[in-house]
Amino acid sequence: MDNKYIKFTWILFFVFVVFSCTDDLERYPTNGITSETQFSTLDGYTQGLATIYGQANNNGENWSGGLFREYFNLQEAPTDETIVYWNALTESIWTSGSAETTWEYSVLMKSIAYANNFLNEAEPGKVASRGFSGADADLIELYVAEARFLRAWYYWMLMDLFGNPPFATEETLAKGEIPRQIQRADLFEYIENELLAVESQLMAPRQNEYGRIDKAAAWALLARLYLNGKVYTSIDYYTEAITYCKKVIDAGYSLESEYAWLTLGDNHLCTNEFIFSIPFDNVEVKTWQGTNYMVLGASGLTKDMNGLGTHWSSFAFKPEFVDLFPSTDPGIDSRAMMYTDGRTKDIENISNSTQGYSAYKYRNFDRNGDLIPHPGDVTMSDVDFPVIRLAEIYLIYAEAVLRGGTGGDEATALTYINKIRERAYQNANGNITINEMTLDFILDERGRELYWECHRRTDLIRFDKFTSPEYLWAWKGGIKEGKGLPSHLVIYPIPNGDEAANPYVNQNPGY
Repeated sequence: MDNKYIKFTWILFFVFVVFSCTDDLERYPTNGITSETQFSTLDGYTQGLATIYGQANNNGENWSGGLFREYFNLQEAPTDETIVYWNALTESIWTSGSAETTWEYSVLMKSIAYANNFLNEAEPGKVASRGFSGADADLIELYVAEARFLRAWYYWMLMDLFGNPPFATEETLAKGEIPRQIQRADLFEYIENELLAVESQLMAPRQNEYGRIDKAAAWALLARLYLNGKVYTSIDYYTEAITYCKKVIDAGYSLESEYAWLTLGDNHLCTNEFIFSIPFDNVEVKTWQGTNYMVLGASGLTKDMNGLGTHWSSFAFKPEFVDLFPSTDPGIDSRAMMYTDGRTKDIENISNSTQGYSAYKYRNFDRNGDLIPHPGDVTMSDVDFPVIRLAEIYLIYAEAVLRGGTGGDEATALTYINKIRERAYQNANGNITINEMTLDFILDERGRELYWECHRRTDLIRFDKFTSPEYLWAWKGGIKEGKGLPSHLVIYPIPNGDEAANPYVNQNPGY
């Protein structure tokens, strides 16, 4: 087995029955095995936890329905960063019946349902009644902490995307109650409390198996949560963001020496920088979703560029994003891995997949430039997805300091920003001064560093630029020159099926 998988593999162990999103929080799909049978062994609990993890990388019920495929579309297509061809999200168009929002909502709700069921079955009384004690009981207790983290992460995505979703915990499931809608500020508090509660129960940073979370993952997700806290609650949490950034930084992470390594087929080696990543593998975790979409979706690339095969003509850059870089030459800024041959920078027709510069960021090669060897289907990606990495933590620290958080300082923030840029430029030519380190610079630098890693929509909303008529990009609002958007579009609508089926769910304002 590949060294990125030790004992714990992210494989879906159950043959799931597919339900509509209407009651995903109430029901747990089963293949006919009873809970008493499934959770009678330690392997059964391991499989249960793997199922919760596995929702992030192997969950599409059809070719377009996976968590990260749709998360990419929802976070990138409506922004200045990415054109997703033939997709109305590119034109800022979506409704309560849109397929992309419905699929993502359904997967997240179902993932939370799996976590709730697992937590019911891992309740200490049940664990003891099934004869577990000592080291086995301690391991199940660790599994509980990881399951609670994953549930909090799935809820964070729901909160960020949909604002006010239905809410259920293991207690709701046990009582058979219909989930009630929760307000965004209340869900923020719940997520915060869950992450704080499991912090002490998780393994120390970098001590868990690859692909599983630890204390640093909880700290990093808290930092991200706090950075966006004012969007979710109208109260700023920048001091808290700095506090948890420092915890991560002090845990001994460091930037990888080459930016390109972060999204290659052997990026499981990037343990210096990766804090939380989603494994994908041609043999162990085969899926058309996730990074397979990111490798093959970049328009115009050939197999000798992406390492998999013919591109799907799915997405490329909008022209405004290209302008964030000093040049399309990666010899200046190595992050500008742009593909321009036979392509135009400007986008006159959003259905013409040769318009918009593309990029070869995700590639199924190793650090030596060799195609990743495997016996499986060569059209499946081996690239792991970096959910949270150290460079993001450096950027959060700097932004939180500039926004007035205490416990940090601008000189340290500048050091972190220049570390990122020295890696990108492979020298000090890209370094900036403290006067150049403005909030607008941070937004641009986040774009350069984190593009196609599912951050841009959230970032633009935090900077009040997502709907603003003051900041336009191609096809914003459905016209080539761009236009301002109605303010309610900062969150997506609750899918109409859920609104119709659950009497306790009201549609988000404006839809």
